[in-house]
Amino acid sequence: MKAVILAAGYGTRLQRDVAADSSGRFAHLAGTAKPLLPVGRGALLSLWVRALTAARCVDCIHVVTNAVYHAAFEEWASHFTNVKILSDQTTSNEGRLGAVACLQLAVKHFNIEDHVLVIGGDTLFKEDFSLKKVKERFNELQAESEDSCLLLSYQCQEEETSKYGILEVDSDLHVLCMKEKPLSTETQSRRACPCFYMFSKKSLPLLENFLEEKKEAPIEEKDAPGNFVSWLIPRKPVYIHEISGRFDVGNLPSYIECDLYFRETLQDVESYMV
Repeated sequence: MKAVILAAGYGTRLQRDVAADSSGRFAHLAGTAKPLLPVGRGALLSLWVRALTAARCVDCIHVVTNAVYHAAFEEWASHFTNVKILSDQTTSNEGRLGAVACLQLAVKHFNIEDHVLVIGGDTLFKEDFSLKKVKERFNELQAESEDSCLLLSYQCQEEETSKYGILEVDSDLHVLCMKEKPLSTETQSRRACPCFYMFSKKSLPLLENFLEEKKEAPIEEKDAPGNFVSWLIPRKPVYIHEISGRFDVGNLPSYIECDLYFRETLQDVESYMV
């Protein structure tokens, strides 16, 4: 299995918050890509590399970034032997390729013909999350059908459904559909789906089909990786693995909450996410 970390976003909300903050406490974050933000004792992305390496669930970690942050990511990656950086060559949020196109770019550039673990570069999970357990579940599903893919899911609040992709599942935790940011009245489910997907190698050719189908569509329809997941669900068997929650670093308040957790609450850094 290969890991592809999606890190080509421009963090416009966070950078706007940093610029507007009058305290000066966060001035050091200006111009820093979200996945490289200091969280606890190191960069956010370093927590993923450490856990993926310790859990031995992938044999290579590919990170897709943009031309603006490319040099910073190369510098960060120089401290690891199993990380490869790829730039999508874009230079602005307006000109972004979108997450699904970035994933396809990595699959093609690195000639990936293996199962792929896709991770959002601004996402971390609570301490109950275990890469080994998720990989174990994926292996079980693969034994039943080589088409099977695996998502994560956690319970969100009723008022939060309009912020996330919400999964509807059956009693076997088989995904029936994903509703993109529905009102709480539009679904009974409160199962939010973070950007962490285990795609079977048999599902990878469908990336090209999806992008071809959405060729003329606005960027919003192919930007969020959940758009591909939603499209994939009727075409391949997709299941969920349940977790307790996540950190999603989107703006300054969510960054402060995340950093505080890793500085003061996290009990065991060495086994975190392994």
